[in-house]
Amino acid sequence: MKGVKLEHVTKTFGAVKGVENVDINVKPGEFFTFLGPSGCGKTTTLRMIAGFYFPSSGKIYFDNQDVTNLKPDKRNIGMVFQNYALFPHMTVFENIAFGLQVRKLSKAEIQEKVERAQKLVHLDGYGHRKITELSGGQQQRVALARALVIEPDILLLDEPLSNLDAKLREETRLEIKRLQVELGVTTIYVTHDQTEAMAMSDRIMVMNKGEVQQIGTPQEIYNKPVNHFVASFIGESNLIDSEIIEVNGNAVTVKIGNGTLLAGNKNNAAPNTDFTKGNKIKLSIRPEVIVQGDGTNSVTGEIQLVEFTGVSINYIVKVASEMIKVMIINKGEKILDRGDSITLRIPEHGIYFIGE
Repeated sequence: MKGVKLEHVTKTFGAVKGVENVDINVKPGEFFTFLGPSGCGKTTTLRMIAGFYFPSSGKIYFDNQDVTNLKPDKRNIGMVFQNYALFPHMTVFENIAFGLQVRKLSKAEIQEKVERAQKLVHLDGYGHRKITELSGGQQQRVALARALVIEPDILLLDEPLSNLDAKLREETRLEIKRLQVELGVTTIYVTHDQTEAMAMSDRIMVMNKGEVQQIGTPQEIYNKPVNHFVASFIGESNLIDSEIIEVNGNAVTVKIGNGTLLAGNKNNAAPNTDFTKGNKIKLSIRPEVIVQGDGTNSVTGEIQLVEFTGVSINYIVKVASEMIKVMIINKGEKILDRGDSITLRIPEHGIYFIGE
């Protein structure tokens, strides 16, 4: 296992900025995810770690070894590509064995390592099959076995589940995480899928427009977003404009558009939030923290949309000029209809402050 460190890494393509000033320190054995929308720079960063791109400036280290200008074959990495990059004319065994043959291992060693890798990804008995005879999920597991069989110091995965259907994605996601925990290999994973990132990662780096927005655990990223972008990109969130009316110690009172006053706490805020009276400030309120009923921080509105998912009932509620998303866990109780009035209570701990 090796750690990965990027120091002030920037990559430009002519006049176009790919990524700018990326600083990360991935711990040995950690599952670290690059998360962000298309074009945010996550794959560019991964490719610099792999050695397919060299940084325009900055340094890349594997532990204490400077690998900034090393070629990919000198880095001992395993890579799983979005399209798997398998050889269709080869069998499963031959595809998995390819990296070992390049390293000129003996036939006996190759046989032993490939069979072990096939078993690891539940493909034992598939060695003779052609790639074209496999399902998408099986091809993905071949790609994973090929990356793992060389016993890499670092495993890199670039959107490896994007070509799979929803059910298979979930199954394969669990399989990848199982293997990572079992092998303890340092893993860097690229995805735009928030669910994948939240479910699999020890830590997440959120990127946008080539810049790092936030690095933290899934809980930190979800519950403590540092800015408007992270709050809106990660999961569902109600982002509501408000004005600070009163600050008394840690207690903060704000007014939203219809004149309703809501109470929150200064400790539940993004870094460097200015709580000066009269300031405009955004509230980030997750749909699942809102509860049906009266009490402190209650608002009343009209239901505009009802969505039943089985696990939950999702409402869109119009409160004055605001459209608020609400998620109620399904307990078999009566479901309200479009046009019904509903009273909602927003717990103080569910209000997260983000500066303008």
